[in-house]
Amino acid sequence: MNTNGEQAELFGLIWRPRQERFRLHVNDIIRLGDKLGRVIRINECAAVVLINQAAREFTTRFDKPVHFQPSPRIIRISVNSEMEILNRKAQGKRKRKPKLKGG
Repeated sequence: MNTNGEQAELFGLIWRPRQERFRLHVNDIIRLGDKLGRVIRINECAAVVLINQAAREFTTRFDKPVHFQPSPRIIRISVNSEMEILNRKAQGKRKRKPKLKGG
């Protein structure tokens, strides 16, 4: 015990490099079959994906054409699914912009 009245430090600061825990990330665009989907949420057990449904067109009994867009469908998939991710750039070395000399 400290005699000067201060509490001793129990935990030290541990630095770890950031690791990506899951393969999918929020806002990824993925291909599911022939449709595209956007990842909106990720947790430990599932990734929630929004998939747009096809617009519906039909004619009423009174010969009026009707067109409407249904709300997106929500599906849940594994966070480590081997899906094709369309909007993420390949990871690697990025080119730096050259510094301009002068003021």
